[in-house]
Amino acid sequence: MAGTPFSQQVLKPTNAAKRLGVYLPATPPEFQERGVTRAELEELEKNPPEWLADLRRNGPHPRPVVAGRLGISIAGLARGGVTDPLTTEEIDALRADPPEWLVREREIAAKVREEEDRQAAEAAGKAARSERRTTRRAEG
Repeated sequence: MAGTPFSQQVLKPTNAAKRLGVYLPATPPEFQERGVTRAELEELEKNPPEWLADLRRNGPHPRPVVAGRLGISIAGLARGGVTDPLTTEEIDALRADPPEWLVREREIAAKVREEEDRQAAEAAGKAARSERRTTRRAEG
């Protein structure tokens, strides 16, 4: 079964923008209107043109990027009433003087991370104990 080589597979503009971490409506029209091959995407990541470097630096940024820069979840953004993309300047202003909702969402995010870390440590401990039992049985 002959298919398109992986590097020549075409990504839709929405997926390419998502991969690049940029807000699609802020990209140039030619980027929005045609697909991007995986090879072209890789080239954009390695050698970003000025429009891409500027978007990454100044925004507007898509929600996943905004949430990451604020240290909260995308759901937390929605709960805080942030539904539109934000610029770097707007994100920096929120970080400099966090509103009550952002403080609350950061606390929630910290608790979630703590719980995820606890569960990962617990799983790693169980895996290590299981490995020791398996090793003992194999030696015995």
